[in-house]
Amino acid sequence: MRLLVIDTAMGACTAAVFQDDRALSVRFELMAKGHQERLGGLVRDVAAEAGGGFAALDRIGVTVGPGSFTGLRVGLAFAQGLGAALGRPVVGLSTLAALAASLEEAGGPVAALIDARRGQVYARFLLNGAALGPDEALTLDVAAARLAALTQEVGGPARLVGSGAAVLREAFPDLAVGAVDPRAAPSPQALARLARAADPAACAPRPLYLRAPDATPPSRLPGQPRQPAA
Repeated sequence: MRLLVIDTAMGACTAAVFQDDRALSVRFELMAKGHQERLGGLVRDVAAEAGGGFAALDRIGVTVGPGSFTGLRVGLAFAQGLGAALGRPVVGLSTLAALAASLEEAGGPVAALIDARRGQVYARFLLNGAALGPDEALTLDVAAARLAALTQEVGGPARLVGSGAAVLREAFPDLAVGAVDPRAAPSPQALARLARAADPAACAPRPLYLRAPDATPPSRLPGQPRQPAA
């Protein structure tokens, strides 16, 4: 199976083409913003470098979040548009699942964490590669308590991965954890593995929002007078 994987949900812009588990062409650029300007060129380049162009693709995988509200919609809109144009299935991938899959060893307890700001993290807890629950938005206190309970249950420290790993570690320095991998985005190889295994019927490419957006609609239209204070 030839796959195109796309990730713009967090601190990187990724486009890569894989033939099964073999990377044919990979572009990975760290960036906090500007994904919309770079993504099209990166996808064009990897499709050309892999050979066969877009027509050779069998499936497209794209991260659906959690992550940046703007960033993840850039990747989703691009993937869905390309999939519709090519008549290829598009599968949605959890950013947290992809972060966990980016670790070299899948065994033992793992906490995939994204810094959600405002004293929160987006979290997924796993044991031996299996998720212990859905992706969640948690306060740092709750995330630390959940992690402590997990490590006590399994009798060993959990590994942390993602931008929220260092945040939680700094907030709770006495928390018993193993290795901390503060990577900004999932690896292309992890994205490809998840995209290849995904069921298109069950993994729709829809944005996964775990918290309401910070931006709010305007209270009045342009030109409308302000309402008098009560």
